Amino acid sequence: MNRLKGVVFVNESKEMTDVRDGEDFDRKAVKSYISDNYGQLPSPPLEVKQFSTGVSNLTYFIRSGGWEAVLRRPPNGPLPPKAHDMKRESEFLTKLHPYFSYVPEPYVMCEDTSIIGVPFYVMERKKGIVLDEEFPLNMEITNEQIQKLSHHVVDRLAELHTIDYEEAGLSHFGYPDGFVERQVHGWIKRYDKAKTYSIPYVDKVCKWLIDHIPQTTISSVIHNDYKLNNMLLTEDLTNINAILDWEMVTIGDPLFDLGGALVYWVQKDDPDTIQESLPSITAKSDGFISREAFIERYASKTNSNIQAIDFYVALNYFKLGVAVQQIYYRWKMGKSKDERFATFHQRAHHLIQQAYEIIDKKPFSFLDK
Repeated sequence: MNRLKGVVFVNESKEMTDVRDGEDFDRKAVKSYISDNYGQLPSPPLEVKQFSTGVSNLTYFIRSGGWEAVLRRPPNGPLPPKAHDMKRESEFLTKLHPYFSYVPEPYVMCEDTSIIGVPFYVMERKKGIVLDEEFPLNMEITNEQIQKLSHHVVDRLAELHTIDYEEAGLSHFGYPDGFVERQVHGWIKRYDKAKTYSIPYVDKVCKWLIDHIPQTTISSVIHNDYKLNNMLLTEDLTNINAILDWEMVTIGDPLFDLGGALVYWVQKDDPDTIQESLPSITAKSDGFISREAFIERYASKTNSNIQAIDFYVALNYFKLGVAVQQIYYRWKMGKSKDERFATFHQRAHHLIQQAYEIIDKKPFSFLDK
């Protein structure tokens, strides 16, 4: 792997390391399954590395001779209902790929749990630069380059949201009617099941979200985890080669996806607690466009009228807080040995508090006028 500080030339937003304790699998069985169901692999044994910083599905780089791919499987421990559905993710990407070339193409799906104990799928290895928390060393980066990249980030989201999902055969992958209402009540229930320490403002946030659910009439393919470090960039950092981590892709309200992208688009003037909980390069350069500019460009590209965006941003801060709390709960219950998760309850606190701040201050309300 060719790695610079903050930059990885791989097909995931994660550094590759040796497989973590308790997360390895039967490599001979996997190679045999791929050979039988996709195509005969070269003779060398399967080499496996793990992408180290993911906190959801487990993702591995696999190689046999000159053949390379990526394998994804669910994490260990009890999982939320319908989460980490490898078959669904694989099938969705297979149908989406002809319409949106930024997704990796799935090669083979395995539902036979006798192979490694859980379902998994193997997909194309995409290449590019992952820009995470730091710029590459010894590389001149101009604000013009970063602004150009910012525009491509917005444009790809707009492009995704304007795909005819019915034509692509994706209608049955989601239930757009009542999508936002289900998100609100669903994440509140998840929080209740994963509660540990008391988090201020959570009751006020939950009540406000329930009371302000917008009536939506549009639906689209939504990524559901759209952020810069889920992308593989060109070497000059001005364009996107691939978009990764599609485990939560569905058919739903595109403004929910936009709200999530805005949450991850961290700014210099965000609270320190948010910059620490969601570390991002976007807070470290004046070249990245503002959230307001992000929204305005998206509205222009999709020819849409952006309404109630404060609601969608607040909901996404709450959603992320709950997701982090679920990970912490799994660790606290001994279902994960990953010590990175030991302080995740603090992140959950900060994210849910930020949801309250959005509700209280309504920073994007001027867009509704």
